[in-house]
Amino acid sequence: MRNSLNEALKAKTAANEGKKTNGELALDDVARVKVLSPGRRVFKRFVRNRLAVFGSCLLIVMFLFSFIGPLFYAYGQKQIFYKYSTEKVNYALAKSNTAYNGYVVDGSVEMARPVVNAMNSNIKSMLENDEEVRLVFEGDNAYLIRRLGREVYTLSKADVELICTTGKSKALIGNYSMVGKKLAYADGEDPVPGLDKAAADNCKGKGGTFTHDGVAYTYEKGAAKSFDLYAEREGLVYTGDPLGEEFEQALEAAAGKNTFEYDGNTWFQSASGGAAKVYRLVSETVGRVYSILTVDTYETGVKVADDFRASALMAAYSSGSFTSSGTDYSIVPEENGALVVYGPSGDEYAEFTDFTVRRYTGEDTMDYDLKDAITSSIIEMLSSGSRSSKLSYALPMQNETGSYVYDENGDLQYNDSELTITQRDTGEFVINCEQIIYVINRFESPSSKHILGTDGDGFDVLARIMYGGRVSLMVGFVVVFLEIFLGIIMGGLAGYYGKWVDNLIMRLVDIFYCLPSMPIMIILGAMMDAMRMNTYIRLVIMMAALGLMGWAGVARLVRGQILSLREQEFMVATEATGIKVKSRIFRHLVPNVMPQLIVTATMGMGSVIIMESTLSFLGLGVKHPLATWGTIINSVSSASAMAHYAFIWIPVGLLICLTVIAFNFVGDGLRDAYDPKSKR
Repeated sequence: MRNSLNEALKAKTAANEGKKTNGELALDDVARVKVLSPGRRVFKRFVRNRLAVFGSCLLIVMFLFSFIGPLFYAYGQKQIFYKYSTEKVNYALAKSNTAYNGYVVDGSVEMARPVVNAMNSNIKSMLENDEEVRLVFEGDNAYLIRRLGREVYTLSKADVELICTTGKSKALIGNYSMVGKKLAYADGEDPVPGLDKAAADNCKGKGGTFTHDGVAYTYEKGAAKSFDLYAEREGLVYTGDPLGEEFEQALEAAAGKNTFEYDGNTWFQSASGGAAKVYRLVSETVGRVYSILTVDTYETGVKVADDFRASALMAAYSSGSFTSSGTDYSIVPEENGALVVYGPSGDEYAEFTDFTVRRYTGEDTMDYDLKDAITSSIIEMLSSGSRSSKLSYALPMQNETGSYVYDENGDLQYNDSELTITQRDTGEFVINCEQIIYVINRFESPSSKHILGTDGDGFDVLARIMYGGRVSLMVGFVVVFLEIFLGIIMGGLAGYYGKWVDNLIMRLVDIFYCLPSMPIMIILGAMMDAMRMNTYIRLVIMMAALGLMGWAGVARLVRGQILSLREQEFMVATEATGIKVKSRIFRHLVPNVMPQLIVTATMGMGSVIIMESTLSFLGLGVKHPLATWGTIINSVSSASAMAHYAFIWIPVGLLICLTVIAFNFVGDGLRDAYDPKSKR
């Protein structure tokens, strides 16, 4: 019996060894087989996909480049770089003064705005008619314009008295009242027989004329129910007592003149039509002085006091001396029309001329000798009829950094520069020269200092690309997260509850599918442009808008998966055990849909990045100075700029392409890893 049992055991052992030989596992070997978890199986399948691994490595590099790279790079995204460059610049501007500028002499004197505005016109008319003084009226006020000297005029408020009228004129006879039917004669007028009755018969309406005893009368509507009555007279008519034969002879001798002197007074004739009114000047108070002359101090950079110009111009053709800011000065007119101002010690302090030479920026920081040399050169140009000339002059020396050069004694050094003077069609003269100036370092080619060069705003391109990658990748992740979040909620509810809930949510999905996303984003970008919205708020709104318009596809995917999963045995078990609906959906159904969601998210990330780059390129996305890959390409959007500055847009374009391709590779790899049958 024992031998039979041993033989049976040997036969069974031999049979088991034979099964191993044929490739079959024995029962005791099954216990030693290592069973892989689903996650590890997916990971192994993903790793076997070389393109997926390459895409993952590429994404890691992109994230390190965008989020870690700026921490070790020397420059920031908003750091502007400058350089010193020798360029031909507009150094100065010269012009002959033609407009008269007014300076306040007495601020307490009120000047009517129309009179002030018309000063240049009145002075031009006085020059054409060779007038030394002119009386102008504005309302009931009289103003006097008086010529002091060459190109210097004063504007005064005048007190004048009307003395008489000459020629044909209207004289006030009196006032006819309709209430009392009586004519009240004006002072100095003798009663005219029958004029009362003639006025009663004819004075009607608003005004008119009538004749009485061969004399023409004019009536105008007056106060209440009355009329002012005038008579046309010819010859000399006094408003008061006659001034005698000598005055009338002086008036006759001044025929055709607007002013004359008599009896120590100044008299004015204001002609109107065929008559002239004669006024006597009682008093005048100077309020302003006008001149085309501008002042240049002999010492560079010295600014004169506010009252200096007015005081100097008033004294130029009178006392010849004035005081400004507690300092005494004297002023002397020269033969060429200039006014030279001397200081307290008798040295030349400033000069008034009718030619202005200033730096092109309008600053008065040029040496007087340089101004004089430019003026002399322009005068020679005008005399010869030339429109351009050259002038050599020693300008302050600058080094390669743009700073002025001083010697060991602290004296400013000069070097000879060639100035080009060109006359414009407007009559101005532009002075150009070569200077070392401090300018923004625009579009510098790649170098050791700036690896990818600089853009049109002087920003370092590599720094902008790094920081732009942060924003572009962040936009992709945030938008996809919003799409997944909304899609899971809406799709989960629709798939689990079904019926009217499913119908309602799916119709909402259809509506979002029909929305034209690009036109909506363009309109939204234009609205934010009009509102001048903050850059960061604009970025948040753009991400929210993209997320809201992209959740519909995710919701439909989740709904379809849940419709098939909710009928499985494990869902029947969750219902039997009394698990809440919320837990059934989000703890049992949604986790089973996550593999498909992960694939969808990775595949859609690249599309979102392209959408953001497109909007930023069109100027409707993220705004300057915040950097994104789209805004960097937008900085060289024209065809000529792209041809000349390829070092800016080519690296950014490659990064966008590589990032989108990497996300697609990872998405393909995850899809194949979760569904190994797709490789068969």
